[in-house]
Amino acid sequence: MSAFGNILGIRATLLLGREAVVLPAPHEAMEAIEEIEVRQAMKKDSGFKITLLAGREGPLGAFGPPFVNDPRFQRGARVVVVVWNGVMPTPIFDGVVTKTQYIPGEGSNEGKYLMLGRDLTFVMDREQKRAQHPAQDETVIMNAMALKYATYGVIPVIMPPSVIDPPIPVDRTPQQTCTDLAYAKKMAKRHGYQVFIDPGPAPGISQLYFGPVPRPGLPQKPISVNLGPMSDAYDVTINHDGETLTAARAKVHDRSTGQVVPLEIPTSTNTPMSALSDALTQIGNTKTKEIETSGLNTAQVLARLMAEVNEPAERVLEVTGTIDNTRYNAVLKPYYAVPIRGLGMIYNGTYTVAEVRHVLKPGSYTQTFALQRDGLYPILPAVAPEVSPL
Repeated sequence: MSAFGNILGIRATLLLGREAVVLPAPHEAMEAIEEIEVRQAMKKDSGFKITLLAGREGPLGAFGPPFVNDPRFQRGARVVVVVWNGVMPTPIFDGVVTKTQYIPGEGSNEGKYLMLGRDLTFVMDREQKRAQHPAQDETVIMNAMALKYATYGVIPVIMPPSVIDPPIPVDRTPQQTCTDLAYAKKMAKRHGYQVFIDPGPAPGISQLYFGPVPRPGLPQKPISVNLGPMSDAYDVTINHDGETLTAARAKVHDRSTGQVVPLEIPTSTNTPMSALSDALTQIGNTKTKEIETSGLNTAQVLARLMAEVNEPAERVLEVTGTIDNTRYNAVLKPYYAVPIRGLGMIYNGTYTVAEVRHVLKPGSYTQTFALQRDGLYPILPAVAPEVSPL
């Protein structure tokens, strides 16, 4: 049983350290945890906040509150949060402390010490660089970038873009004039991809993912709403908004052929996640963007057009709510697909998890979530059977 508490078989542990080495937090720190909050999102920075009870009681209280002088709890420390469901560990966060706060409270026994931070993308965002990447496309650049952070346990999971345009040295050389994180996001945006740190598969190891969402793989355990004793989610809200749908077009002067080529993408080219995708039913009824093509060849413009159209089409339908994890009996992970049931045929089916916020306290574990997909009605008439955790 973890010192943090056993919540119907769900336990949490905390690992602390500096860079490559992380070890279990001391017993007194686990006993002092009041709350762990972790936020992971596709469109925002992922971060955490850990609240420790830190009253200045006892003879050592005259020197100051506990934890403040310990390097494992100070700015720059590495923090790994792991949730255990049965015998299976699920790392839900791997990051760095960027800020600390101490709140004295009204009495000597009522102080709180807060550690706040970001995931390992913070490390990728610390140094402005000027670099050239001759004869390297996005796949090669991203793999090389991940190797720089191997001391933090980062491994690359890089998906080649659908439009590949390897740079020829006599024609062009990719130039980087920003941080690694900013450059990775620029490359991802050109192809409608996402780039993020995904904690796991084991504590102390994280994946630098560059590719489409949802990530390929089996769907997660279904979320159940309004199903009586089987329900594990509440406060669910559904938003259907197609205002952001767009088409995109451009005229490109192709440097290799000397011809002016008109290009237009009228609707999303992603694989639909719904049976009635708004991207298909609203063709011709959306706004149209015209993008700049200066200095770009046909393949590069085509990739940018697809990115402009595909990204807003993926979030036409959004579902938000809260999971009681002691009933869900699993950890909902962002960036992957998850089925939801109990909302009626029109809203049931598989979604992409766009954002989760974990809140762990002694005796409770909840997750708020935001799901998204491209339209109404599921592709399959029924949710697939659950795969029980070990």
